[in-house]
Amino acid sequence: MILSAKKIIITSSLILVSFFAGIYLSPYLFTSTNNQIIQEIRNNFDYKYINPLLDCEVSNISQDKNLASLKEEVEFIIDQKISNNNISYASIYYRDLNNGPWFGINEKEYFSPASLIKVPVLMAYLKETEKDHYLLDKKITNTKNFDYSQQNITPTQTLEIDKEYTIGDLLERMIVYSDNAAYELLLENIDNTKIFEVYKDLDVDISKAKNNPDGNIITVKDYSSFFRILFNASFLDQDNSEKALNILSKTQYYKALVAGVPENINVAHKFGERQYLPTREKQLHDCGIIYLPNKPYLLCVMTRTNDFKQAANFIKQVSKTVYDEVSKNENHQ
Repeated sequence: MILSAKKIIITSSLILVSFFAGIYLSPYLFTSTNNQIIQEIRNNFDYKYINPLLDCEVSNISQDKNLASLKEEVEFIIDQKISNNNISYASIYYRDLNNGPWFGINEKEYFSPASLIKVPVLMAYLKETEKDHYLLDKKITNTKNFDYSQQNITPTQTLEIDKEYTIGDLLERMIVYSDNAAYELLLENIDNTKIFEVYKDLDVDISKAKNNPDGNIITVKDYSSFFRILFNASFLDQDNSEKALNILSKTQYYKALVAGVPENINVAHKFGERQYLPTREKQLHDCGIIYLPNKPYLLCVMTRTNDFKQAANFIKQVSKTVYDEVSKNENHQ
């Protein structure tokens, strides 16, 4: 969804205060090399959406050899779509969530987060419930008549004026329907330092917001950290990590990542859209976890385009290509 410039400026500026105060390098952020991968010990139990990380060790085994050919396939799709003027630019980040092999394409390019920024707000609220167990039951009255005309992908359910909503309900509406009115109410009713802490603890760098808070401030790789940390249950406790991903699995946007996988495959994801009227540039992103039964993986795609529909079709094609390759090899690793 398209967030107001004012709200993004406020949120981004507040985050920067925390960022420049010092970055905390989280011990649960891992990397892998060409000759090593992370072997992880996990505590699955009865959770559906998370796989809590207990321990890890580096093993001298090669990375998934299929990633090189998969990356080439995706690069070919990008080149083809650009040459046909369907998109003008794309960044991709893929990660195997079992043991960590990953690949990126233009993963250091910066984009506007748009409605992707709602995920750290969700995480900030759920973090607070670990201290205030009744927080989600507290009520907020919507006193504003919100103008939804600025949103290209409009919510199927919207807030009513002068009606009370629980914080839990607003969090779901903010994510499931990408409701900007719910987002604004939630932003107004939280200490913004709590949102700072999510970015800071996950070591997500949005320092570019200092000069242009309404512009391109986050990379596809950095943004993917939110989903990876939820899957690992490394920031929120296990129950709240499960709750967050459960909410994200209900996201009502089916034209991009979700469209590329079979209907029986769960996808916990968030999309974002942005358009700049002076240049007519549009951005469409979709990031999330695809729950292939034996090989869950993270896929995040960010695009620049002149046509939202063409960008959605591109993300769908990338999603299908990745799913087909990973599912083909899931039982042969």
